[in-house]
Amino acid sequence: MNVLFLCTGNSARSLIAEALLNARYRGIHRAFSAGSRPAGEPHPVAIRTLERRGYVTANLRSKSWDEFSVEGAVLLDVVITLCDSAAAEECPLWAGDPRTVHWGLADPAAIDDFDKCRQAFESTLATIEQRIADFLRDSG
Repeated sequence: MNVLFLCTGNSARSLIAEALLNARYRGIHRAFSAGSRPAGEPHPVAIRTLERRGYVTANLRSKSWDEFSVEGAVLLDVVITLCDSAAAEECPLWAGDPRTVHWGLADPAAIDDFDKCRQAFESTLATIEQRIADFLRDSG
């Protein structure tokens, strides 16, 4: 199954989800991430949070969802939005008509206090881990 995780900036939640699914379910499923208005680079606390938990971050980058809506792009089975603004936006037409799912999650990058931001990223990672496990179990 090919899964695309979408967020507005593609710098935090969607990158975390991409890294988690690819690490835990490699060979069974493939994850990608993108944003409607990419930030241009991963959020540094997202990267540090993933690395502290042993996830590979070397290939993570903030990118536009346009990469997945052009001819020849990977065919998607599922598109999962992770933030309210991405769910409310009009998404491109995806080849193959993938299933769409919305998991509304608060943006940990929006928190200014460093310690609270770091805690929010840890909490977000744990929530995404659980939602991915639940989704894959329920998807059969």
